[in-house]
Amino acid sequence: MTSIRLRHISRFRDRHGHLRHYLRIPGRKSVTLPGAPGSPEFIAAYNEAIVDAAQAAPAESPRVAPGTLDALAISYYRSPQFLALRASTALDYKRQVEELRGKHGSNPLSRLNEKAVRHLLSEKQRSAYNHRLRMLRLLVAHAIDLGWMTTDPTQGIKQTRLKTVGYPTWSEEQIAAYEALHPAGSRARLALYLLLYTGQRRSDVVRMGRQSLTDIQREDGSRIPAIWVRQVKTETELKIPLHPVLADELAHIPAGQMLFLQTEERGRTKGFTSGGFYNLFITWARAAGIPPGLAPHGLRKACCRRMAEAGATTHQIAAVTGHRNLREVETYTRAAEQARMAAQGMERIGGEAFQPFPDKLPTRRKNGA
Repeated sequence: MTSIRLRHISRFRDRHGHLRHYLRIPGRKSVTLPGAPGSPEFIAAYNEAIVDAAQAAPAESPRVAPGTLDALAISYYRSPQFLALRASTALDYKRQVEELRGKHGSNPLSRLNEKAVRHLLSEKQRSAYNHRLRMLRLLVAHAIDLGWMTTDPTQGIKQTRLKTVGYPTWSEEQIAAYEALHPAGSRARLALYLLLYTGQRRSDVVRMGRQSLTDIQREDGSRIPAIWVRQVKTETELKIPLHPVLADELAHIPAGQMLFLQTEERGRTKGFTSGGFYNLFITWARAAGIPPGLAPHGLRKACCRRMAEAGATTHQIAAVTGHRNLREVETYTRAAEQARMAAQGMERIGGEAFQPFPDKLPTRRKNGA
């Protein structure tokens, strides 16, 4: 079984012998975590408490010396730039800053020259190197705004160039395997179809409900049902036609239920956090034999792939997914067009009657014979 290590967890046995778990972040009020460690309700409560702590005002610390990295971090947490961040981004930025403070918080900013910056970056590799460089640039920019620094020691330092492949796309076979295990009417099936037939991120899917239902007027005046989305990441507003397969699955939801996807905590129903939904969906996927590495975002890509293979244009796909940068979408349309054109090209040289693979493929001949 995979072991999951979470930070800031405290545990003790009460007088009845029950093991209790709490989230204890320095300077913040302790939060009780329900359920067993690793359970969906436990992870959901943990993620929600971490986000709340990231957005909370920083605790006063009289021991922080003026002009240090500690003092700069506390000032940055109070800045309009930090307070305007999305909750998940604020959590990520604060994690990076607190990691810096843990080893270097007492160091004066007067020593933060290019050599010192390169030393801080040497503690990280690959993508973590670039994340730290970005964070240092944000902190230095804030220090310059405050008048605590006059020059930017990060200016001449370049990011590390990385080759990334991104999230893998779910194949049709993997989608079918998931459907075979999780029947119609289950939360697991509904989660799959919300991701696959809207092309949205998990942070948007967990917010969908009856309040999201709307319609789209066609050029001929007719109307078709749709789902309205304001994307959490980009704030882009979309109307996505309600696919018949998804509509059939939504019909299983009880009439009085507002959110499409719900969880229970202490006998009370509530919506998923993005992190809580991710953890539960991965559990459903692994139970269906889906290999590690395939995540909810891979279904957003599968939606793009399906539309491209059906002949949708780059702009038509982007109208569904909300992509602003069309380069990623173009990879799907190029791949689909390549396959179609390759088939057309072979047909021109007598390949019209394509034959299926034989049961046994011929083996390579020896010695060129």
